[in-house]
Amino acid sequence: MIAAVRGRLEALDTVRELAYKQSREVIRLCASAIRAVHRTQWAEAEQLIGEAETAVASLTAATQPFPQIYYAGYTQDCVKEYVEAELTYALVRNRPLKSAEELHVDEAAWINGLAEAASEVRRHILDLLRHEQYDESERLLDDMDSIYTALVTLDFHDAVSGGLRRRLDAVRPVLERTRGDVTTSLRQAKLEQALAQLEEGLRERGGNEEG
Repeated sequence: MIAAVRGRLEALDTVRELAYKQSREVIRLCASAIRAVHRTQWAEAEQLIGEAETAVASLTAATQPFPQIYYAGYTQDCVKEYVEAELTYALVRNRPLKSAEELHVDEAAWINGLAEAASEVRRHILDLLRHEQYDESERLLDDMDSIYTALVTLDFHDAVSGGLRRRLDAVRPVLERTRGDVTTSLRQAKLEQALAQLEEGLRERGGNEEG
C-alpha cells in the first residue's frame, strides 16, 4: 500500500519539477515577447509568442492529469503570462483578440491575462504620445477602457475568477493615468497648433503691411 502511494507521489513530484521549470521558461519567453512588441520588432515578438505557445501546450498536456499541479499558482501564472503576451501583441497591432478557446486556456487565465494586457498597453501609448501619434494612442486608450468596462462586469468570487477583482483594482488607476496623459498631450498639441497658426498669421500680416 505504501509502495503504491510512494509511486504516485514520485510521479506527481516529477511532474511538479517539470511544471516549475517550464513555467519559468514560459514567463521568460513572454516577457521577451512583450519587450519586442514595445520595440515594434514584430517578427521577433511573433517567434517568441510561438515558442511560448508550444511550451504552454506541452506544459498543459503534462499537468492536466494532475489537477493539483495544473491549478498550482506557478502553472496558472505562466498561462496568464502567455495570454497577456498574445493579447498585448494583438491590441498593439490592432488585430482581433484570440478567445480562451483559440488559445486553449481556461477562462480565468484568459480574463486575467486580458486585464494584464490592458495595463501593458499604457507603455505603448506613452511611446506613441512621444512620437505624436495621437490617433493610435486614442485607439488604444479606447481599447483599454472597453476591456476594463467589460471585465468589471465579471463579479465572481476569486476562486472562480482567479483573483480578477484584485487585478482590476490595479488596472483602474493605470487606465485613469493613461487617460490623463492622452488628454494632456492632445490639449498641448492643439495649443501648439493654434499658436503656430497665430504666429503664421501675424507674419503674413506683417509682410502685407510692409508691402
